[in-house]
Amino acid sequence: QLVESGGGSVQPGGSLRLSCAASGFSLGSPAIGWFRQAPGKEREGVSCISSTAASTYYVDSVKGRFTISRDNAKNSVYLQMNSLEPEDTAVYYCATMNGCGRPMLGRARSWGKGTQVTVSS
Repeated sequence: QLVESGGGSVQPGGSLRLSCAASGFSLGSPAIGWFRQAPGKEREGVSCISSTAASTYYVDSVKGRFTISRDNAKNSVYLQMNSLEPEDTAVYYCATMNGCGRPMLGRARSWGKGTQVTVSS
């Protein structure tokens, strides 16, 4: 089971740090991805990280603003989100993946239930 946390409401330019924690299995093996779904839009891949953290991927719209990391000892993966924009408003999900790469959605396997991120002035 994957559980996301850290969502909330922030003003444009603010920061949030999302966490994805695993229970019942080790996060150390699979790649992990962060996805988001805004109202009325399809779910999209945001970022992913390989099992050893040697490889990461970011969608163009978040490059330079978001940073993905993992701490396998804590069985957790994080998404640091800086310089948030209203367009980042969405429910954010983490998921295990069959490798970190594109297309992200096609590689997703097990999902968490999501955490809401709202960016508004």
